Amino acid sequence: MISSLKKMTLVGISILTLTSCSAVYDKHVQWQTIKPETFPVITAIGQAPISLQNSTNETQRMLMAINASKIAAYAELAEQVYGQQINSSTSMSNLILNDQEFKASVQGVIRGAKVIKSYPVGDTYTTELHLDFKNVYDLYIASSQNKEIKHVRYY
Repeated sequence: MISSLKKMTLVGISILTLTSCSAVYDKHVQWQTIKPETFPVITAIGQAPISLQNSTNETQRMLMAINASKIAAYAELAEQVYGQQINSSTSMSNLILNDQEFKASVQGVIRGAKVIKSYPVGDTYTTELHLDFKNVYDLYIASSQNKEIKHVRYY
């Protein structure tokens, strides 16, 4: 037969086990999206030289400059949205500066930008882009739900 001390220990362990399990609830969480109060609009301008494009055909050089200016404008938008990463190195010898090097890079995805104007200015082609963050927000909400807890129900 089991002694009364062992019985009491088993009962105590059983009670602790049952009460610790009751602290774990199944729950259902409802989410609600958060909409900002205001949305900024940013502008970027990209430029590309027409005469320096690699083609002997004038029309093709113009088209290449149009595309290059658009890409430059998108790069400027990415810089404004995500910022630039700057890497720098400096070398010295006998407390005299020998070499100094800077590198800048930007990486990001721009969605929802619109070409406002695209026009030649002399030998340069210019493209102006606008990025309305209201459009960016709408695209983001459509693709992935930004959420906060609305209600939690425990079972």
